[in-house]
Amino acid sequence: MSTITEKIFSRKIGRDVSPGEIVIAPIDIVYFQDGTGPLGIRVFKKFAQGVFDSSRVHFFIDHAAPPPRKELANDQAFIRRFCKETNATLHDINEGISHQNIIERYAEPGYIIVGADSHTCTSGALSAFATGVGSTDAAIAMATGTLWFRVPESFRIEIGGKLERGVYSKDVILYVIGKLKADGATYKAVEFHGDVIKELSMDARFTITNMVVEMGAKAGLIPVDDKTLKYLQEMRGKKNFLMLNPDNEADYEKEFFFDGEDIPPGVAAPHNVDNWKPIDDVEGTLVNQVVIGTCTNGRIEDLRIVASILKGRRRHDNVRLLIVPASSRVYNQAIREGLIDIFINAGAQILPPGCGPCVGIHAGIPADGEVVISTQNRNFKGRMGNPNAEIYLASPATAAASAITGKITDPRKFL
Repeated sequence: MSTITEKIFSRKIGRDVSPGEIVIAPIDIVYFQDGTGPLGIRVFKKFAQGVFDSSRVHFFIDHAAPPPRKELANDQAFIRRFCKETNATLHDINEGISHQNIIERYAEPGYIIVGADSHTCTSGALSAFATGVGSTDAAIAMATGTLWFRVPESFRIEIGGKLERGVYSKDVILYVIGKLKADGATYKAVEFHGDVIKELSMDARFTITNMVVEMGAKAGLIPVDDKTLKYLQEMRGKKNFLMLNPDNEADYEKEFFFDGEDIPPGVAAPHNVDNWKPIDDVEGTLVNQVVIGTCTNGRIEDLRIVASILKGRRRHDNVRLLIVPASSRVYNQAIREGLIDIFINAGAQILPPGCGPCVGIHAGIPADGEVVISTQNRNFKGRMGNPNAEIYLASPATAAASAITGKITDPRKFL
């Protein structure tokens, strides 16, 4: 009896696999971003001439888009030249975040996807085995179309019941990480099940799988259901996809059960993602900057939630409000729906699709002593470019409510 991960590897290799086994598996998609791409290219050039399949090798310029320094501009030019030489697929500064583009356009159930970025695991909401690897391993995959893996043991996390009003998928995953801790699922494949997960939209599910790496997981996966298929059919324009679910008697190393009604709005307080606090413990903390976006919460549903709170209101005078759509597709949809007008009227600064302030390269680096509340996935000291600032992680609703009041605020007051 097999878990989702075991089924994926068994199907790819052509025989049953077991957790802990070392295998060499074919890769469906390999991708880099502008921070990891140059190193991957340099390693690749030491032993290879051409990529294994140019349609399945992708380079995204998203971390510094557009570049704020000549060194980064030169790195991006280096990537562009390589893509012309090899016909690898280039996604330039206008397209947005790698992980968002992969789920919108390429990932499918049963795929094995490797990316030279830790949040590659986002695609697991589509029941793909998607994982971040180092630039050298990604370079090997780019050249050969294969990569070695230790088949991970699987954890099953079931979240039953239902979420209360004002509680979102970001609150759920922060709560789970707070319980399991940053090393609680190291090199495990984490499956999510239960009524709460079933009720979540696909946009919300991507938030869950995006953050599994913050508890050490190798991958996070959600079974295929009607919502998965509807999303894929709308985004891909085709109808047939692999129905992928674990066996009823699948063997998990550990199983965890949570009740959705026990999960309140919450935050990850500085300086660790597993430093979970219920909103009541931090409410009233003054904030200087609010960031809404990133590969965790820059999708259209996130922006709709934010607009529902900001409409007819304005950010606090002491707050800088930055909103970053995750992709050009999301940005265009937000324009069509009038969300961008709402944000501008609320006093927000709209940044180009991409990673924006999350990685601390440009666009929103906080000053010494400032407090940021952000919908991103990491709040390590110095993550946003200044080790003397503090970062709280929260849902889009909590971030939007805090932007209005100038302090960390329970979003339920605005719903």
